[in-house]
Amino acid sequence: MKAIRRFTVRPVLPEPLRPLSDLARNLRWSWHAETRELFQTVDPECWAASGQDPVRLLGSVSPGRLAELAEDRRFLRRLAAAAADLGDYVSGGRWYQEQPGELPAAVAYFSPEFGITAALPQYSGGLGILAGDHLKAASDLGVPLIGVGLLYRHGYFRQSLSRDGWQQEHYPVLDPNELPLALLEEPDGSPTRISLALPGGRSLHARVWLAQVGRVPLLMLDSDVEENGLGERGVTDRLYGGGSEHRLLQEMLLGIGGVRAVRTYCRLTGHPEPEVFHTNEGHAGFLGLERIAELAAGGMDFDSALEAVRAGTVFTTHTPVAAGIDRFDRELVAHHFGPDAELPGIDVERILQLGMETYPGGEPNLFNMAVMGLRLGQRANGVSLLHGNVSREMFSGLWPGFDPDEVPITSVTNGVHAPTWVAPEVFRLGARQIGAQRTEDAMTVGGSDRWDAVGDIPDQDIWELRRNLREQLVTEVRDRLRTSWRQRGAGTAELGWIDGVLDPDVLTIGFARRVPSYKRLTLMLRDRDRLMDLLLHPERPLQIVVAGKAHPADDGGKRLVQELVRFADDPRVRHRIVFLPDYGMAMAQKLYPGCDIWLNNPLRPLEACGTSGMKAALNGCLNLSVLDGWWDEWFQPDFGWAIPTADGTGTEPDHRDDIEAAALYDLLEQRVTPRFYERGQDGLPDRWIEMVRQTLTHLGPKVLAGRMVREYVERLYTPAAHAHRAMTPDAALELAGWKARVRSAWHGVTVDHVETSAATPTAELGSTLSLRVRVGLGELGPDDVEVQAVSGRVDAEDRIADASTVPLKPTGNPDAEGRWVYEGPLALDRTGPYGYTVRILPAHRLLASGAELGLVAVPSEETGEGAGVLMR
Repeated sequence: MKAIRRFTVRPVLPEPLRPLSDLARNLRWSWHAETRELFQTVDPECWAASGQDPVRLLGSVSPGRLAELAEDRRFLRRLAAAAADLGDYVSGGRWYQEQPGELPAAVAYFSPEFGITAALPQYSGGLGILAGDHLKAASDLGVPLIGVGLLYRHGYFRQSLSRDGWQQEHYPVLDPNELPLALLEEPDGSPTRISLALPGGRSLHARVWLAQVGRVPLLMLDSDVEENGLGERGVTDRLYGGGSEHRLLQEMLLGIGGVRAVRTYCRLTGHPEPEVFHTNEGHAGFLGLERIAELAAGGMDFDSALEAVRAGTVFTTHTPVAAGIDRFDRELVAHHFGPDAELPGIDVERILQLGMETYPGGEPNLFNMAVMGLRLGQRANGVSLLHGNVSREMFSGLWPGFDPDEVPITSVTNGVHAPTWVAPEVFRLGARQIGAQRTEDAMTVGGSDRWDAVGDIPDQDIWELRRNLREQLVTEVRDRLRTSWRQRGAGTAELGWIDGVLDPDVLTIGFARRVPSYKRLTLMLRDRDRLMDLLLHPERPLQIVVAGKAHPADDGGKRLVQELVRFADDPRVRHRIVFLPDYGMAMAQKLYPGCDIWLNNPLRPLEACGTSGMKAALNGCLNLSVLDGWWDEWFQPDFGWAIPTADGTGTEPDHRDDIEAAALYDLLEQRVTPRFYERGQDGLPDRWIEMVRQTLTHLGPKVLAGRMVREYVERLYTPAAHAHRAMTPDAALELAGWKARVRSAWHGVTVDHVETSAATPTAELGSTLSLRVRVGLGELGPDDVEVQAVSGRVDAEDRIADASTVPLKPTGNPDAEGRWVYEGPLALDRTGPYGYTVRILPAHRLLASGAELGLVAVPSEETGEGAGVLMR
């Protein structure tokens, strides 16, 4: 019979065991090995059955076992030590507390998904795992971060396969009371409520759940409350589900409701108010509107409030393709704001202007969440060096007149949280070498360029570690494959062959990620005969473990999954290639360490960063990848391979896939497999082991989330906090007024005449020229602008590359025509074709970049003639 109502019965722990509850409710256990080992000793069978989830474990242990543990002095000593260690971790000083200067009092970090642990399934892929790693690394470093997200009642879907290999989706209901969460409550014990106004006098209510991620609180808004109507209750039903209005409401709840949740949390707990708001992708962009509304309610006008909000906002873009950005119909957005809906105090037209694609090629009737994020954030970044370049090109229309490399979008390359992703065996090997504390510090705080201690680990130890991890993966794969085939309808008698799947002594390749078409799940199948030869080679075979989910609405992605599954079902190769359904964190934590090669073959440059290869590298797995995302930045032949690409604009897609697949097969045949199987004098693959050593030595410290978060603190959060403090109400009013004045007067700014001391079209390296420029400033004055000389090498069309800029100085008062004369030196610091130009930019002490307003004045062709190229 089916129950008509469900509720959770919590265990009553004996008094001596009460600290177990605190340990279970702080998600630090998900990356702290000693705490997990403590929970395992509570009841090893229940621990395994619970999926290594302490909350479920404590709900399933028998009262008799709890009573026994309450009398077990050895266990109680371990429990006391674990509780004391957690107390020291959450309250003691860490890296952040030791930094000089005035760092932000707090940072609010908004993301639509967070991958903290498999026990809290609120993620779909890389964006969520990255956000989870960001929170964990911030906790390890002591950064006072507050995470903000949504609690999805069905999370992301669970994946299984039909008999013919078609992806099936399942949405199990999650009960928050069975998750490692606590309700945020008012002092009287009632649940905190966050409300948004909807059109037609309706409201969207949400309660706030708190997940404690080490030192970092993660606030998760949940609309499944009784006060809501059926439609509103379903707003937080599924991650990335529903139509446009559903997504819009999710993003309004995340951004607007999220700010209200942060304010409530700080009021209730005394946590410092955030000085910096970090918008992780455009989904959370509405947070800026709520902050503008807060300031407007205090008497600020819209333009001043906009400047105040921008100063303390950081925006991170994660997509290199326009299709990856949420865009809404203009009328849909207008319907949900204004007098009869949310933020009634803000003119709807001003809201719409923030997201409009007002640039060449933009669609005027679409509201672009990334565009709004960039307009509401004074600081913005991509997530790898290459992605920063792609983002500057992609969004350059917002800064007309500037070369893409001057678009004010920087990059902070992603990192991964080593304690989460490094196998315990790898950690123990490091601890044996340099001690447990130094190993933990190296993996969390980082700071060094190299892990030189890896050089002292004997070859034999490295090779035994790699084989041990491969053997564990083989066991894991067989278990998961058996489960998958049972779900596909196979009987036990059909599955005897699974005992022979994979071999712990065969070169193992991993490929696991989401399955959009650009990641090319099936590129490896391009020449099936050649792939079969590689899999079944008599002396140098290889085996491949594949996993990945296609979006439920992406039938093209599902067809790719089915194609791969059908190949892997072939009895000739099914012992050498497997597809594992339901890719998630629990699978990934076994998969990355157990593989020898991590394969990545996206269409370049469509991979923004791609962190799975980083997690693999931290376990001594070598990368075999297209030069995209982070691999483009850090690849060296000492520790991996680069798959050549055919990404010229004239290459037809099918032909490109043929070329790049052939290059992949060539690498595997000629370079990768021979190196794995060749043996040195001691019987070990010494050249392979050296590549593993180089991977750990050089990539280890680079790929850390600790390094990433330190960069955010130093390069983005701290400057944003300083800008926020400088942006007092008076300063914001001044800056807003100044910007309005400059925009209205910019048509009168001109470069009228340029002359130089150069008498000939050639000059010597190291010489200095004098520039003299006559400019018109119209209604503006020298304090409103900066006149710059821009110089550098030039190409055949006289375009300046690798430009350097030098400010010029006004020589006195304006002449009789109101024109100003500026002068300055121009140093010739490089040989070859060289050129310069002059430009005028707006200048104000509160601007983060000269390009911020998107205004620039340059010489006309007539003005610049004869004063351009100096040396040929």
